[in-house]
Amino acid sequence: MPTTDELPETEQSTDSVTDETETSIDDTAPSAVTFDRDGIRAGFVTCVPVALGVAGYGIAFGVLADRAGLSIVEVALMSATVLAGASQIIAVELWADPVPAATVVLAVFAVNLRYSLMGAALRPWFKHLSATRTYGSLFFMADENWALTMRDLTSGSRRGAFLLGSGLAIWLFWVASSVIGVAVGGVIDDPATFGLDFVLVATFVALAVELWDEASTAVPWAVALVTALVTAQVLAGQWHVIAGGVAAAVVEVVRRD
Repeated sequence: MPTTDELPETEQSTDSVTDETETSIDDTAPSAVTFDRDGIRAGFVTCVPVALGVAGYGIAFGVLADRAGLSIVEVALMSATVLAGASQIIAVELWADPVPAATVVLAVFAVNLRYSLMGAALRPWFKHLSATRTYGSLFFMADENWALTMRDLTSGSRRGAFLLGSGLAIWLFWVASSVIGVAVGGVIDDPATFGLDFVLVATFVALAVELWDEASTAVPWAVALVTALVTAQVLAGQWHVIAGGVAAAVVEVVRRD
């Protein structure tokens, strides 16, 4: 009988293969993410073209904010601390004297509910990062850089800092373009004249093409689209956004079970 120290060569070989397999799995697991300057740099550089598109939307927001009577300082402060284009536009459209705080808060809450789903999608990678890194990155999360980050992480890059880097690009261009929009607000009568109202739509279409994964995405996307269209006819406001996202998520859970 061989002792533990004298295992047959075949058993030793099997153990070796098992160890290598486990190591390989550990190395590619979502939990094995990094968070460094390279990830921040990669996210920033990758997101700059998208941020340029966001800037066009930011100018449109600045023009609307100027019409609502907000100053450059107020607009810069809002863009720097909120970083949510749709919510900010809704807020300035509801702006009045006095400001209907309850109405604004409820409308913004409805629009931003989608971020709970987006954050949940990042959890497999972010759950092993520190709270400072996780929530510091999530502060800079927008629809555009979330989509880029999901594409990057699912490709196996493991760059946990990608969201922060791409978010910083969005943040810089958004704040700067908002201020520019206020400054030229008296010159531009209608942002739609220059196609600024379509810039964000075009950006999302480009991101959707990048995220398309053939047949595997067809079902949840179709469910989200139909649900959103039906909800938009039934409920006022932006509830169709969260309804479509929840419906698609439920479908994916059922399919994978």
